[in-house]
This record gives sequence, structure tokens and C-alpha cells, in this order.
Amino acid sequence: MTPHAVQDNNSTGWCQTKRYTEDSTQTLRRAERRTGRDTVYLDVMEHLLMLLLLVWSSDSVRLVDGTSLCSGRLEVKSNQSNQWWSSVCEDDFDQQDAEVVCRELGCGAPSVLQGALYGEVEAPMWTKEFQCGGHESALLDCRSSGSDRNTCSPGKAVGLTCSEPVRLVGGDSRCAGTLEVKLGDWRPVDYSYWTLKKAAVVCRDLDCGSAVSIRRREESSERYVWMIDPFCDYSGSALRECLTSGSSSSIVDLIYSDSVRLVDGTSLCSGRLEVKSNQSNQWWSSVCEDDFDQQDAEVVCRELGCGAPSVLQGALYGEVEAPMWTKEFQCGGHESALLDCRSSGSDRNTCSPGKAVGLTCSEPVRLVGGDSRCAGTLEVKHQGDWRPVGYSDSILKEAAVACRDLDCGSAVSTRQREESSERSVWRINSHCNQSGSALRDCLTSGYSSSILDLICSDLLLQPIISVSSSMYGVSEAQQQGAPVLRRSTFTICCSIQPQYPGGSFQLTFTSSNSAHNYTQPAVNHSAHFLFPAAEPAHQGSYSCVYHLYVFNHTFSSESRLLSITVLGKLTVYMQV
Repeated sequence: MTPHAVQDNNSTGWCQTKRYTEDSTQTLRRAERRTGRDTVYLDVMEHLLMLLLLVWSSDSVRLVDGTSLCSGRLEVKSNQSNQWWSSVCEDDFDQQDAEVVCRELGCGAPSVLQGALYGEVEAPMWTKEFQCGGHESALLDCRSSGSDRNTCSPGKAVGLTCSEPVRLVGGDSRCAGTLEVKLGDWRPVDYSYWTLKKAAVVCRDLDCGSAVSIRRREESSERYVWMIDPFCDYSGSALRECLTSGSSSSIVDLIYSDSVRLVDGTSLCSGRLEVKSNQSNQWWSSVCEDDFDQQDAEVVCRELGCGAPSVLQGALYGEVEAPMWTKEFQCGGHESALLDCRSSGSDRNTCSPGKAVGLTCSEPVRLVGGDSRCAGTLEVKHQGDWRPVGYSDSILKEAAVACRDLDCGSAVSTRQREESSERSVWRINSHCNQSGSALRDCLTSGYSSSILDLICSDLLLQPIISVSSSMYGVSEAQQQGAPVLRRSTFTICCSIQPQYPGGSFQLTFTSSNSAHNYTQPAVNHSAHFLFPAAEPAHQGSYSCVYHLYVFNHTFSSESRLLSITVLGKLTVYMQV
């Protein structure tokens, strides 16, 4: 549940988050052990207490106009001498002061301390310099200077970003393991409702790369956990703003790439490439297009759990941002991680405008078991595992995304296919997918016997159009042109590779002053349109349109254009 802001009657501002204290939860747990029959009641009370403490007003410190409860412009109020919230000048505030503020607000360590990061100083202004040792529990417990400050230069209002109290434990790297959040006490997070799209927001707090995997870990018994509210606007919130208290034995484990990410894209498999080396570079760096090729892109897409590269283009998702990666990658294409590739010995110091690597990896989606690549059982590859997608009554929007990812047009039909027993499937979180996200970003694991079969609008292959002409009693089908005697016979053939029986072909003809349509049933997947005598009126453009009624829908597919030009009085030439 998202905490609501509470009006402070003593000021014009809003309350700031205060820590969910460990003592409060321990008291409730002891009470629960004493009175087992009131367990449910106490769980509710614990949740209500957590909610109240989340919105409890900090007596003297708040961060305003930030992106979360742990970021914003610092404002301070002293109940003893000053009833107004006051901005703080950067010259009067340092890293140790920031550590105290972040601790007081129940956040993690300071990550960014910068003047005017969240706006300019607003009157009134705090007049003393803080002189914290870094160990204090509240900012107003710190010593302060004896002299007052009367002015503060523009751009000097303290803007502070505290890291979110989030961590991954028990994994092979700092970007893999069991997700834990501190909200008074450190607890793991329940597995329910997690998707890659939600995990992508956590990586922002962890400073890791792209989200790669979500795994469910079962413990032997239930324990206290944080549970995520599925309806919280998580994309614009910090994780802890969407948590409620609960108990579960299903714990979420997350895996992120620790050195590669795609940013500002339309899905987790697209964006501007950024790289970070844990050994020598603690900053995410843009990559210049001149230092990156198709084999490098194959490695990145594989490392992120996406399909093969489909688009590699400079500035596709924005310009190079400082800092810039200085080495040229020299991958063979088989490596499992980009930083496993060889690199050039020399450094690059500049990168031309429009040269930031923008990469789109294909989505790992396919349709299997049908007569066309655009029809069949929908399967998605996630965490190295191809599985079918479970059927639900509200699946049409997700089906449209699948057809788009497959370059198969739009979704025409979804069908429920029942199997004899339940099997592992991917389920699509419809709430996650409302913004048109890629399917892989919104998957959760589950079991079902109801499987989704999908038909997309581009079901049919493209028909083939050709012309044959009689010359001295001999006819031959040709693609590149055939001279014919005027008033001699020529035939246009429409055909299609076998997919479904039946259907019909429509031959369309257009010229500068007329248009005609001719229709014949498909026999053996083809139709022949005979013109007994070539005349100048036959000069123009021809195309074949194949129509087929199948799966309770009519599908159509059109061939390329064929242009016929009548030259002189004797011959006809065909140009494609």
C-alpha cells in the first residue's frame, strides 16, 4: 500500500517518512507468541502500526520535491526557536551531516549530495552550520556553529539523495541473491507478483545493471517478510513505499547483470548501452559506436537474457553521456559476458555526435505447432527456459504485444487449448502489461493445463506473381521479363507456398486511366489469368492478393507489384 502524505498542522509542509522501529515489531511478536489465538488480529495490528509509523512526521528534518521519500531538497525546523521549515545552504552541510539525516529518515547511506539538485534555496534559510560527527541519531543533536549565515549563493540549496535500504544477500555477487529491505528491521521480500519490470526498479537502488532473472526460493517454514502491493505505482516509487508486512515461505531471489545495462529503451531488451567495470571504473559509461560491432551486440543480448540483436544504431536511444568507455570491444560472439571479451590496447578520448551505441535485442518469443510462423502456441524464453504462456480471459492485449514482437501484424484470435495435465507455464501480469511492455518484462512462473494458442494477422506467406508469354508456340514462365508479339497470348500466374487448402486469388490491375480486378479460386495453391491478345491497354501494374477464410477469420496477403509495359506495336516487356 502506498503511504499517504499527512498534513503537518504546525507548518505548511508535508510529513516525512520516519523509521518503522524494531522495538514495535518485537513487542507485537512477543504478544503473538503469548496469545496464539489472536495471531491474525496481531498481524493486522502490526500492519497498522507499520503504516502509522511510515507516515509519522519527523520532528525536524524532511526532504522535499524528490523522486522518493529518501531524496529531495533538505529542510529543517527547530521546535525550540523556529516554527518554519528552512532550506539549508550547501556550505553549512557536509557528508557526515548527510549520514545523520539519512539515518534519521530511515534511509540508507547518502549517495548524492549536491547543491540545487532538487531546486533552489527557499526562504526562510537555516542560519547555522551543522557540525555532525556522523554518529548522531538526529540532525538537531549535532553541534552547530556559533555565528549566523545571512546569505546563500544561487545553486547552493542542499539536495540530498539517500540510498534505499535495499540489499541482495547470499548470492555470487553484489548484484545477485535474496532481496532484503530494511524497514525498521531487515527482512526478505515475498515472491508474489514479482516481474522483471518490478525488478528493474530495484536495480536503480542497487546500482546494478539490467534485471536478468527472478527465482522463487522455498523455505522450510513461514517467516516474517515484506510483501509488495501489486497495485502500487512501483515504477515511480521506491520499493519500501510499496511494501506491507506479512509472513511467507516463498522468498524472491534476483539476479542482475553487474557490468552491462540498456537504458532509456522501450523494454529491458532495448536502450542505450552502458558499461561498468568493477575493477577500474565505478561509473556507468556510454559506448561509442566505432568501438562496438555485431558480434559484441550478440554477447550483450545473450548476457541480458534477450534474443538476437535486431537493431544496432548510433544515437537510437540518445546521445553519448559522460563518462565514456575508452576501449574498443573485440568479442568473438561466443562469450557469456561483454567484459569477458578482448579489448583494444589504446584508449579513445572522443566520440562523434550521434555515435552512442543504441541496441535493440529481439524479444525471445515464438509461436510453435502451427502452419505459419504467425500462428501456434505462444512460447516465451525466460531464465533460459522456453515455456508456453497460460491462457486467461483477458489475454488479448498481451497477444497483440506478441504479434508485434514477432513482426506478425496484429492479434486476430486467441484460443484456449486444454492439455491432459498441468505443466510449467509463464503467466503474464496484466497490470504490468498495461503500458505495452514486452511480454518477458511481465512474466511470472506458474502451473496450468490451459495453454494460449494465438493467430496473428500476418498469417499467410506472400504470394508469388509471374508472367508467361507464347512466342512461336512456346510458353515459359519468367520473372524478369518476356517479349511477346502483339495480339499474342500472355498469362499471369499467382501462386503461394502450401499452408492451408482452398482460398482464392484476386488479380488487381491499375494503369494511368483504369483499374480492374479478376478473381479465381486457388487450385493446387495457384491460379492462372489468361490474356488472349496483348494490347497497349494491358500496360500497367499487376499484383496478386490471396484471400483465405480460416479460424473463423478472413486473411489476405499481397504479392509484390509486377509492371508490364507495351513497347511499340510488337512486343510486351515485363519489369519487376
